[in-house]
Amino acid sequence: MKSVLSLKNVKKYYGKVKAVDGISFEIYPGEVVGLIGPNGAGKSTTLKTIMGLLRKTEGDINVCGYDNRDPQAKRKLAYIPETPDIYPLLTVWEHLKFIGLAYNIDNWENDALKYLEAYDLLDKKDELGGSLSKGMRQKVMVICGLLHRPEVMLFDEPFVGLDPKAIRELKDTIVELKKEGKAVLLSTHMLDSVQNLGDRVLILKTGKLIYEGLLDELMEKAGPGGTLEDVFLEVTK
Repeated sequence: MKSVLSLKNVKKYYGKVKAVDGISFEIYPGEVVGLIGPNGAGKSTTLKTIMGLLRKTEGDINVCGYDNRDPQAKRKLAYIPETPDIYPLLTVWEHLKFIGLAYNIDNWENDALKYLEAYDLLDKKDELGGSLSKGMRQKVMVICGLLHRPEVMLFDEPFVGLDPKAIRELKDTIVELKKEGKAVLLSTHMLDSVQNLGDRVLILKTGKLIYEGLLDELMEKAGPGGTLEDVFLEVTK
């Protein structure tokens, strides 16, 4: 099986600061991979570099056979940032219309209505982005990311700011993406979510990939009754 996302010796330096220092990994269709690490480990920088929002210093990033800078690669990716940055003067529906037109999606309205209902935003359809709470803006970002049905979803702390129902809905969405053969790279400090949803785990520390493996193998190290948090603290200490 071919990977849908491949990083080879990727580096991102800010002057002498090595935010990402030569990491390599691959992600395959139908996988949920947890990207975890302490604050400042390079998780957000890695996601932004994959997306092309940051220019890599060195290395190769490949998305479904395309260089990550290629427009075709952009169509295969979606990125949900930690801070929900939506247009304050566009309504919720106008955001979704923008995505539908930008990606030339057939019948985007049907999926948009379905997602709005699932995330309890149907009554906010005509509200301006600037009037929404942080949690609601986060939901809009998630729906915008899902709408063009990307092959690879990049989530950066997606559960922050969401209410319990929305967290459950997002977890269900990730499970559905997996069933559809999509790949999910999930960066979060909510390790229980990675433990419940993930297939593999990548652990970063000071810009380096210090562990990569199947979640089941990692949990074996934790022993009976152990948690991913226990192993994470042991590996990163």
